[in-house]
Amino acid sequence: MPVVTPSPLPDTKFSMLEHLIEDLDAPALHWLSGYMAGAASRLQPMPLTLPRVAAPAAEARQRLTVVYGSQTGNAKRVAEELARRAQGDGLLVRVVRADAYPVRELKEERLLYIVISTQGEGEPPDDSRGFVEFLAGRRAPKLPELKYAVLGLGDSSYPQFCGIGRDIDARLAELGATRLQEAGCADLDIETVAAPWSEQALTQAREQLARTPLASVTPLRPQQAAALHGREHPHAAEVLANQRITARDSDKDIRHIELSLEGSGLRYEPGDALGVWPRQTAELVGSVVDTLGLDGAAPIAVGDQTLPLAQWLGEKRELTRLTRPFLAAHAERNGDSRLKHALTPDGRDQLAALFDQYQVIDLLREYPASWSGEELVGALRPLAPRMYSIASSMTDVEDEVHLTVAHVAYEAFGHARWGAASRYLSQLDDGASVPVFVEANERFRLPADASRDVIMIGPGTGVAPFRAFVQARAAAGAGGRNWLFFGNPHFHSDFLYQTEWQQSLKDGRLDRIDLAFSRDQAGKIYVQDRMREQGRDLYDWLQGGAHLYVCGDATRMAKDVHGALLEIARTHGGKDPEAAEAWLSELASQGRYARDVY
Repeated sequence: MPVVTPSPLPDTKFSMLEHLIEDLDAPALHWLSGYMAGAASRLQPMPLTLPRVAAPAAEARQRLTVVYGSQTGNAKRVAEELARRAQGDGLLVRVVRADAYPVRELKEERLLYIVISTQGEGEPPDDSRGFVEFLAGRRAPKLPELKYAVLGLGDSSYPQFCGIGRDIDARLAELGATRLQEAGCADLDIETVAAPWSEQALTQAREQLARTPLASVTPLRPQQAAALHGREHPHAAEVLANQRITARDSDKDIRHIELSLEGSGLRYEPGDALGVWPRQTAELVGSVVDTLGLDGAAPIAVGDQTLPLAQWLGEKRELTRLTRPFLAAHAERNGDSRLKHALTPDGRDQLAALFDQYQVIDLLREYPASWSGEELVGALRPLAPRMYSIASSMTDVEDEVHLTVAHVAYEAFGHARWGAASRYLSQLDDGASVPVFVEANERFRLPADASRDVIMIGPGTGVAPFRAFVQARAAAGAGGRNWLFFGNPHFHSDFLYQTEWQQSLKDGRLDRIDLAFSRDQAGKIYVQDRMREQGRDLYDWLQGGAHLYVCGDATRMAKDVHGALLEIARTHGGKDPEAAEAWLSELASQGRYARDVY
């Protein structure tokens, strides 16, 4: 008698499935099964190796599990490369995104590596919140048989540098697990720390696990040919247009920039980011060199590369972001007690103020110290690319890519200051070239079911990916509705892409738009206020299966939007605070609440 596996689908979904496959022939059914398998792998990645007949507990004793938490894709890339190399050594490996990891299996694990980033002021990536909360909570099991290692990714210009990685490392030790190596803390120059950490992790995995014949290993996905252009080999994109899209009397200088990808082989999807390698201005480089009394033309050798000091500072080193390692090195040279205090646990607020207000040149001017060119280049953090949400769909612009860039410019300590990449981009003329690469963002994707409604919340330059969303949905003939929330200070000067949105409303590409211009009336109005005003409809859309996306500032806007959603769930869904949080968490786990915040 055949064994019948109970359906995991609700009755309504099962009926829809039966209706879907009715009258399909065998080739169509085979194609559909492959499509569904692909959809499942996007929601919950399969292990890198497929277990044979071992029971779960026995399998765990023979296996390396790599869990990653990633906001922009860096932790995912490091984790998958680590797992791929371990698999190549004949080890049984699975790699799992944190929100897909079955936490009930943690007590069975014997070898666990965690690669996780820290966002902003010590926040976990969106895909890791549940995992981090479980580890920190009372339900986390004791783990006396577990051996582990943690690699944290972060940005040392924030006080809580790699805070989530450090917290997880400490918590696993508290639960009785054995630490195989000290937690790695990788800055934006990731490989400096990630490479040696990974080498040691691989060595330890080889020692801990028996090797499996390679013939028994089933790869998660076929190896793809190396891309022609990537982070380390960017494409020189020609500038096709660089247009200010805020009025001249606006306090904001926001640019719409169009770049050519012709001949690059680069492809992107709505929701992806474009990495830009910036250049520091000659003015800033000259200020640093002059303040320290150095010679910008002096040759400086680092490793096997020798460049003039000014070129190192202009093209290879961070000058607009102060970092903890450089601050510590400078404090030792200067000897000022205030700087040293800022680096202690009691000086956390002072440290945060320094990171928020000071660039490298400000520190050099206020706290003088002697640096040689070689020492300076060695102490400064390598320049990192800046990521910009792509504001176009290839269905509309073909081999172009569009960006929406806010030029960060202000005055501090009596001198002009600016953001490195935004200054660089804002000053480019048509015909200039920009080194770029595409960074995939698989957690910020349009729904595969084009009949689903989409709610987009993107104030300021956070509107960029939603321009791409609307373009792509129109090209695909998506049947679902599109609802945009947009905000900025003033309607007359700061309504980004105003004519496009108006035309989209007219031709049906956009179904609804709610606007919040915060300074156009006595009381400030923000997108979260408009969300509350439309709370009944917004809740109904979500209950009807809509996907909700948030893009923009992580520090305030994203938190305020999250709070507004919780309030809407309480007000219009009748949920208590705990149920409201669970509702939002479930939307996120379904991929229906996605954020691209920075």
